[in-house]
Amino acid sequence: MAVASTSLASQMSGPKSATSISCPQFSGLRKSFSKLDNSVSFSTSQAFFQTVDSHLRLSADRKGCRAVVAMAGSGKFFVGGNWKCNGTKDSISKLVSDLNNAQLESDVDVVVAPPFLYTDQVKNSLTDRIEVSAQNCWTGKGGAFTGEISVEQVKDLGCKWVILGHSERRHVIGENDEFIGKKAAYALSQGVGVIACIGELLQEREAGKTFDVCFQQLKAFADAIPSWDNVVIAYEPVWAIGTGKVASPEQAQEVHVAVRDWLTKNVSAEVASKTRIIYGGSVNGSNSSDLAKKEDIDGFLVGGASLKGPEFATIVNSVTAKKVAA
Repeated sequence: MAVASTSLASQMSGPKSATSISCPQFSGLRKSFSKLDNSVSFSTSQAFFQTVDSHLRLSADRKGCRAVVAMAGSGKFFVGGNWKCNGTKDSISKLVSDLNNAQLESDVDVVVAPPFLYTDQVKNSLTDRIEVSAQNCWTGKGGAFTGEISVEQVKDLGCKWVILGHSERRHVIGENDEFIGKKAAYALSQGVGVIACIGELLQEREAGKTFDVCFQQLKAFADAIPSWDNVVIAYEPVWAIGTGKVASPEQAQEVHVAVRDWLTKNVSAEVASKTRIIYGGSVNGSNSSDLAKKEDIDGFLVGGASLKGPEFATIVNSVTAKKVAA
């Protein structure tokens, strides 16, 4: 049984008109509520704030004896390991051995993304329990594109997924939203699933633009892709990637709720329910359980900690934290 999510973000979006009311709970996300009509009465506003307060207290007030999975979406828990530009043949052989020997919870989709040079090595030695992803792909078929990787090559090596839109590709390599959208569309058209990354820079969060940035990145995917059937969204605040700074469970949950609401309003309620929204940004074995308890966090995209087999297994097994008293 899934615990239904009452989206705080959806309660905030009212009809657009002249009067704005500030929202301290969403500091760093957006500076104000969606604008409300001047005719809104005090009693209506008071009821609204009581509803918001009720939502924030909902999880703490639940009591009961039945164990349920606290997921707002209907998809299976998903954990990806992004190995980035790390590893040698020997170190990757040791990591694969650790993963092969790990005891992983059965109700989790597990994926690892090795450097492309080692994809074949990993695919040929890794347990079938774990799928393999590419870290990048080109916008179309191969050809005279020096240094690029085609989706056809990704498939030829047995990869089922590709990571696209990662902040390091956006902010270091310089890929823009439209270019990333084209990559995603082509990958999906060839039957390769997309781990679609979104997330804001620190200065964007401090300026109250978190939602604006994430929604713009989501729209670029939505405008390009034919279907969301094989897409996992990874929310990765850039200021938390590799810095040791982690978004609090509450901060991550707020954005995940807003992303799911965006999908409901701009794509469909069915897509919003089915699409898994995972969190990335200095996730490790110590913080994964607290993050996993949030009902709109459907898993993780893990960086540095995925290079340590036992710790990555701990993160995968944090799905057990989804078992809550209902």
